Amino acid sequence: MAIISESEHRVFRGYTNSQFRYAAIYIIITLAVLSVLNIYCAESTQNLFFQSKESAMIEKCYLAADEIMKLDVLNTATVTATISRMDSLTATRLLVTDQTGLVIYDSTAADTGRYALLPEILRALDGNRAFTGNYHDGAIQSRAATPIISYGITLGCVYMMEYDTALGVLIQGLQTNIFRITFVLEILLILFSVIFAMRFSRRMRKIMASMRIIQQGDYTHKVSLGGHDELTFLGQEVNDLTERLNTSEDKRRRFVSDASHELKTPLASIKLLSDSILQYDMDMDTVREFVTDIGNEAERLNRMTAKLLSLTKVDGVVAQDCEIIHMAPTIERVVRMLTPQASQQDITIQAELDDCPVLILEDDLYQIVFNLVENGIKYNIAGGQLRVTLRREGDNAVLRVADTGMGIPADSLSHIFERFFRVDKARSRATGGSGLGLAIVRTIVQRNRGEITVDSVLDQGTCFTVTFPIFDTEEAAE
Repeated sequence: MAIISESEHRVFRGYTNSQFRYAAIYIIITLAVLSVLNIYCAESTQNLFFQSKESAMIEKCYLAADEIMKLDVLNTATVTATISRMDSLTATRLLVTDQTGLVIYDSTAADTGRYALLPEILRALDGNRAFTGNYHDGAIQSRAATPIISYGITLGCVYMMEYDTALGVLIQGLQTNIFRITFVLEILLILFSVIFAMRFSRRMRKIMASMRIIQQGDYTHKVSLGGHDELTFLGQEVNDLTERLNTSEDKRRRFVSDASHELKTPLASIKLLSDSILQYDMDMDTVREFVTDIGNEAERLNRMTAKLLSLTKVDGVVAQDCEIIHMAPTIERVVRMLTPQASQQDITIQAELDDCPVLILEDDLYQIVFNLVENGIKYNIAGGQLRVTLRREGDNAVLRVADTGMGIPADSLSHIFERFFRVDKARSRATGGSGLGLAIVRTIVQRNRGEITVDSVLDQGTCFTVTFPIFDTEEAAE
């Protein structure tokens, strides 16, 4: 079972806190929205009922006012007789006043002969209709008043008050149902949020656990997530990253193993030769011979170390500003430098160079040409030829380095750019080869947007072809 460190506990605790914090914020926001909708629905329902109530009560007041307006004399007796004939005129309480607010009719017979200065009555005496209503304790209390007008003169008003418990019960029932629906929706929302948070947390924890495993060096581990969301895509990206890390780690291990093996050989030779000098009595000529061999092995070790350092530098180099250079002068300089070495092996170098400007660092170009020409000399035959050509072919500068050496077997062509790969190890050691030169060349060529290929025929020779895009200064200026 994996042991989670204190730092990992802090990471998970911080993640959990943020997760539930976001979930709580989401729940609070939705709760606020549902509460607003609840209040809005309740208020809208009440307003609809009040509008309906207002229309019915104002209509009743107008009917009563029309009948009372027809009376010749406006007093308690005549108004009582008129209202008693109106069967449709029902209300909890009905008042009729004169133009001064004096009550001349009261359906409850409580305030007759008194002044009623209610807000609705005052507005009606001013010639306006009035209505007020409120909902309280499960009942609707509504008040309406209309003026009694005859020939443009306000004679009084009709005031009506209703206390409707049935409608109040209906409103209360609707509000209760709305509240229950809101409550159920909020509970479902909370459950959904918790389930979603737990599922998201489980998937995220799986990714984080996999990253901890990868961090510990297991680059073969894969993240397995279902679905088609962003986390699945993230898991695929992590898997792609681990594949690249695994590939890089395999290359690093192979590189270290090969480098250790290659460096061990000259070191073992030096130790064997030095031990022989110390353990055996030798004449000076033999000692000189052994010391010369030690020097050769040390020089070989020095060259191999330099190649390793060069390869490390090439792998770790950052992007640099290139320059437009003409390839021919650099190639001529390399050919002049290596001509003495070729002459010692009776090898003739022929150079045919066109004018080809390219965008590259001159040091990179020098190292490419030097490695290819040096290989063409080392692995050539005595009396052989090495032909170096540079041609402009379309939009490309094509450099070819062709020798008349032993050639490369077909099954080795796909491996010659690998580090420490050598076709003939015995001859490579004899010529000081380390199997790193072509790996360095390919890395530099690819870094400068070029391509390198090889063609070879056994016992006839090998031709390396390097292609770079032409970069004419005239076209660049345009």
